[in-house]
Amino acid sequence: MEHVELGLDTFGDVTVDDDGSVLPQPRVIRNVVEEAVFADQLGVDFIGVGEHHRPDLAISAPEVVLAAIAARTRHIHLGSAVTVLSTDDPVRVYERFATLDALSGGRAEIILGRGSFTESFPLFGYQLDDYEVLFEEKLQLFAELLKEGPVNWSGTTRPPLTGQRAYPTTASGSLRAWVGVGGSPESVVRAARYGFPLVLAIIGGAPRRFAPYVELYHRALAEFGHSERPIAGRERGWPPMSRAQFDASTGPDGALCVGAPETVAST
Repeated sequence: MEHVELGLDTFGDVTVDDDGSVLPQPRVIRNVVEEAVFADQLGVDFIGVGEHHRPDLAISAPEVVLAAIAARTRHIHLGSAVTVLSTDDPVRVYERFATLDALSGGRAEIILGRGSFTESFPLFGYQLDDYEVLFEEKLQLFAELLKEGPVNWSGTTRPPLTGQRAYPTTASGSLRAWVGVGGSPESVVRAARYGFPLVLAIIGGAPRRFAPYVELYHRALAEFGHSERPIAGRERGWPPMSRAQFDASTGPDGALCVGAPETVAST
């Protein structure tokens, strides 16, 4: 049987209190930390926190939240879900997560993606017209940074690097990094080209429709000369679904597993 890890992910959704009042974002963030501590106690393998810059989602700095979780846990792996690489600097992203890896004793992981929403583009001064080139170039640079040696890189989206290194280095020699993909073949092939493990962001519908992307990923890895890489899946963040959509998604062929432990295990 193949090894399976079970994890959780959250965007720090702003919810309501028992009396129906909206929770303030600082309390939501503290609640996420407590949820992760509880998950660690239960033996959950992974906790992922997303990056957004919106009033309804409280987490804008995943690595800071993950550092707080690291200080209070011992086993659970800590990752972003996702880090919006397009509107951040790859060197700083690497350094922050390498620092998290040191603090957590090697439990840090990063899922790189373009995000489900685009609010970070105007916030940080990027143009949506550059959507593709920003992610392509920054992912290419991040792949070089993972080698933890001198980096020689040039592109159009940030100043070049000539024999420079990013610190701290990791104890294992490489930070564990994934690429989150929303469902385009081009994104699947890009992840394979750089040898990144794949996270499929399952928006909804029948999970079997993602099987062709898994097959494409395996073929692309082989063509680029890479060995097998792990694949993970998570639900992608979108506005709340209707009752009809929920009922369809929780059916026998749906993307969501909801119910008692026995019911979920049987699916």
